[in-house]
Amino acid sequence: MQTSLLHFPLLRPTAKQWRQKFMYQPQVGDRRHGCTIIFVTYNNISLNININIQDVISQKDEKKKMPQMINDIRSMMRSIGDGEISISAYDTAWVAIVKKMDGDSPQFPSSIRWIIQNQLSDGSWGDEAFFLVQDRMINTLACVIALKSWNIHEDEQEKGLSFIRENWWRLEDEELDDWMLGGFEIIFPRLLEMAVDLGLDVHCDEYALRDVFAKRDQKLARIPKDLLHNAHTSLLFSLEGMQDVDWKRILKLRCPDGSIMSCPASTAYALMQTGDNKCLEFLDGIIKKFNGGAPTFYPIDLFEHLWLVDRLVRLGISTYFTSEIKECLEYVYRYWSDKGLFCTSDVPFSDIDDTAMGFRLLRLHGYHVSPRALKQFEMDGEFFCFARESNKSLTCAYSLYRACQVAFPGEDDLQRAEIFSHQFLHDRRDSHNLKDKWLIPKDLSGEVGYALDMPWKASLPRIETRMYLEQYGGSNDVWIAKVLYRQVFQRYHMMYLINNDILLQAAKADFSSFQRMCRLELHGIKKWSKWKNLEMYGVSPKSVLQAYFLAASSIFEPNRATERLGWARTAVLAEAVSSHFRRSTSPDTTREGFVSKLTGDRCNNIESGAKGSTESSLLHALHEHISFLSFDDASSDNLCESWKQWIVTWTSRDCQGNAALLLVRAVEICSGRHGCLTDQKLDLYKYSWLEHLTSSICRKVCARAQDGQSTENAGDSNRQVDLQMKELARCVLKGDSGISEPTRHTFLHVVKSFYYVAHCSPETVDSHISKVMFEDVI
Repeated sequence: MQTSLLHFPLLRPTAKQWRQKFMYQPQVGDRRHGCTIIFVTYNNISLNININIQDVISQKDEKKKMPQMINDIRSMMRSIGDGEISISAYDTAWVAIVKKMDGDSPQFPSSIRWIIQNQLSDGSWGDEAFFLVQDRMINTLACVIALKSWNIHEDEQEKGLSFIRENWWRLEDEELDDWMLGGFEIIFPRLLEMAVDLGLDVHCDEYALRDVFAKRDQKLARIPKDLLHNAHTSLLFSLEGMQDVDWKRILKLRCPDGSIMSCPASTAYALMQTGDNKCLEFLDGIIKKFNGGAPTFYPIDLFEHLWLVDRLVRLGISTYFTSEIKECLEYVYRYWSDKGLFCTSDVPFSDIDDTAMGFRLLRLHGYHVSPRALKQFEMDGEFFCFARESNKSLTCAYSLYRACQVAFPGEDDLQRAEIFSHQFLHDRRDSHNLKDKWLIPKDLSGEVGYALDMPWKASLPRIETRMYLEQYGGSNDVWIAKVLYRQVFQRYHMMYLINNDILLQAAKADFSSFQRMCRLELHGIKKWSKWKNLEMYGVSPKSVLQAYFLAASSIFEPNRATERLGWARTAVLAEAVSSHFRRSTSPDTTREGFVSKLTGDRCNNIESGAKGSTESSLLHALHEHISFLSFDDASSDNLCESWKQWIVTWTSRDCQGNAALLLVRAVEICSGRHGCLTDQKLDLYKYSWLEHLTSSICRKVCARAQDGQSTENAGDSNRQVDLQMKELARCVLKGDSGISEPTRHTFLHVVKSFYYVAHCSPETVDSHISKVMFEDVI
């Protein structure tokens, strides 16, 4: 097991107020305090933590860079606009072919210049960093045709033709079907016909040609003729490859910006055939914006707003950009309807990928959205991205599955979608077929595996982030459409916005800082547990570690240390009290006496507890804990009453589940929110309902775990918990109760932590503890 250690000075604070001591966190390298060796035990391994000057320097450098990275990301987010995307040589070539409306010269000479300036060293055009033969062949053939159309740059033409001849055999690779370019079977044959008409010799054998044209004819035969002309469908993306087009009807399907489905190639072909001024205006704007080049589609405003928010949340750095994320989601919500979403707001069309992502993010952030938008993608018990698609997308099913897990009660459409997407992903994983037709990411198998193994109701934020840091490919991820493309942010030196190395660097730096904070806080809580002699009550170092881990994986922000540690210490003390009751020969009598002493004179108990009996020592620790967490007498009385209620209803079987409300109230009192409840215009019934759901769910999952049942094989109990989890999600995410958002999410955090423990094996929990708290992020 790889273990990373934190180097920091051991502090002995002198502040009298516990809250000052509780919240104090040293600055790395602070020379005002004495330094020493700290001993940490994890999985029975004793570790010496020494101060290393190089680590101190590295941490200080990292701390200096973090604000600059955050500012860079914030600047990019504020400049999103219509989205940024890499230039497509294929689409640029179609634009370069367009003649002036009143002559025989090029309408867009800057596109020809772009083609000449961007030929690769091997004679091809396409994505230079990732070689996919379909991408190189279709880009190269289109560019050669564009140059031949004007009888210019013969040397560049010949270099391109040489590449095509030398790589034609690669198109026969059967594995290419896993990463098939969109519409390749339709538009590549059209390019071959154009090449033959221009007298270009591509030297492809007759058998290969027959195979290419046979695939086109087979696909076109499945498409009703009227479908192309009657509605906005995915066929319009490949319009330049279609035959027998009725242009009067096609022009009625133009988008408001004058484009054909926001695709420059399709729009250029329509312009060539019709001379339509609106198509010309769209292309003219594109070419000016991209300095002669044309992307494979544009704009991509909704796509970029959605996927950027998703990346920030999963990378664990969304808290730095709350206002920017709100602006992104407000923008998306303006275009939300029951018809769903597409990557651009200019196209009256939708797909399941953007719709599912939009539904999930909007719902998680409190927007009122209906799952009816997903209903249109269902047919015969299956869900599709585009109607009549020949093969289903793995990433679309993945987006759908994630969206379905934030369902509310009664949303049957989501339940059917979840069953379908889960089975689809499960089957693809079992068959080791985890390549996608829209995206080539770093570790899609890891993303899918985590989603299947850790459902949303069991997934804790910091665990998901730690896994995603290993799965996210940054700028190396490649997207697939008619050609390969990337999310380029041109105004920041060609960096990528959605797949962005700065996002990854900032997330890694933030998580490393989180790990250092965890190790420091863990050391303090272990020292407190030892000081209070809690091991005498059955509290092991491992249980202290797990209690802190659950709290830190749920409430991870640096400025919420009080809430995090209040959660962890409450959980540890609840275990100590439970163990004390179990060991008693008369648990009922012991509990009655404990309650009586708990509600007595707390001040005297705190002063005399250390000198008394074993029970008095535990009472002393509990009274001190209550005093530490409380801001005033009212909050102290409230927390004491919560402990009293828990003890009165305590049973050996339900003690863990019943402790959930203790954790909620500890967090809320630590944060100062609980004392403000009377000032809020809240519905007390709804607050009580949240408490009921929390207690009920946690009791059920704990009882299920004690009986040795997994969360997937518990029959009726599992269905009851799922229904209550949906109701809890509705209460937390809808936000119409007057209860503050942080308070509502406290209930959700606690419930998910209980579900996580019941869902995972001890080995899995140990693995997550190691990764989240001890293993360096590479």
